[in-house]
Amino acid sequence: MSYELIAILMFSSMMLMLMTGQRVFAAIGAVGVIAALSLYGTGGSDFAFTAAMKLMKWYPLLTLPMFIFMGYILSESGLADDLYKMFHVWMGSLNGGLAIGTIGLMVLVSAMNGLSVAGMAIGATIALPELLRRGYDKQMVTGVVQAGSSLGILVPPSVVLVLYAMIARQPVGQLWLAGVFPGLMMAAMFVIYIVVRCKLQPELGPALPPEERQVSRAEKFRLLGAGLVPLIIFAAMMVPFINGWTSLVESSAIGALAALLAAIIKGRMNHTVLETSVRQTLAISCMFMWIILAALCFGAVFDGLGAVRAIENLFTEQLGLSPWTILILMQLSFILMGTFLDDTAMLVIVAPLYVPLVGALGFDLIWYGVLYTITTQIAYMTPPFGYNLFLMRAMAPPEISLTDIYRSIVPFVAVMVLALAIVMMFPDIALWLPETVYGK
Repeated sequence: MSYELIAILMFSSMMLMLMTGQRVFAAIGAVGVIAALSLYGTGGSDFAFTAAMKLMKWYPLLTLPMFIFMGYILSESGLADDLYKMFHVWMGSLNGGLAIGTIGLMVLVSAMNGLSVAGMAIGATIALPELLRRGYDKQMVTGVVQAGSSLGILVPPSVVLVLYAMIARQPVGQLWLAGVFPGLMMAAMFVIYIVVRCKLQPELGPALPPEERQVSRAEKFRLLGAGLVPLIIFAAMMVPFINGWTSLVESSAIGALAALLAAIIKGRMNHTVLETSVRQTLAISCMFMWIILAALCFGAVFDGLGAVRAIENLFTEQLGLSPWTILILMQLSFILMGTFLDDTAMLVIVAPLYVPLVGALGFDLIWYGVLYTITTQIAYMTPPFGYNLFLMRAMAPPEISLTDIYRSIVPFVAVMVLALAIVMMFPDIALWLPETVYGK
């Protein structure tokens, strides 16, 4: 059997196992180990062992539990609630102001946690009921929460980009910095859409009545100070790292410690908050470690077969496709897979094939990490089985139907596609900041 057929058999076996409902790490790891043992005999066990040792020695992986812990402390202690109260007071006088504030909330939650699920939970439980009570259009605000929460996997500290960094063997710090401007650009585009839409149709996002805007200046500034706590924590964590005073792991420890101290000083820390945060941190960190371990093992066998070179030859030599055509086809395949897989599964399934191929085609892997993440955001919200669609269905109040959820994401997906096209046409949007910081 040729190496190309073995590679196809491995890939199809993995997809078949995933379709049966097996856990992602089990499906990928099992195929990798079985293929290694079949091809190389007992010596094939070294693939899994080497992958495990590589994972344990990868020092930046320590950032993963630190950032997850930081995010859960801030959300479980209720510090994220202060953010929404701040936006409520300062933005409520504008048409669509609370929806704009919700996007701001999602950006800051993203900077606290790095996971889209956390943003969705906070947006659906804090922002969505308040927006509906204020008379906002249910389809628009449902789309706002879904689109805003997707920023969690792009704005640093993105956990997804940590996973991509491990698999693509790229620096985590550069990937995080590469996600800053595209993430902020996408948030700004969401805000522009809301402003224009509510200008044309004010009934979609009515301003707060005057009596509810009667808040003293002292109270406004008190809420502003409370809402800025997460920003202060983020600055205390990222400024030393960007200036080269601390390593990435040291900065993550500063962020976790600062979040813990903020919760204690605010009187929000108790046994329940601490226990929930630690348990969730342990569960998510272990999940990601198992997935990375399985992906490294599978990738070592898959790449060793020369599958990447065979695929590159098929696309460029036999089919005559240009590098940009191949790149666009990759992005379309991510959107298709996103209808039934989450971001982690998508990455570990195609990383052994796509990441080396992107490098072979001459594209920057840091830039491609941003493209992958934006495409994943789009896939999260693509019917019929987009990840965010069903999270919203589970969290939304009864008056929001699945039809409302599907309709709500149409304009925001269009904005995301436009953002993806802009980053593809102008790579410096993603690459300027990491090149500036690391080029010192």
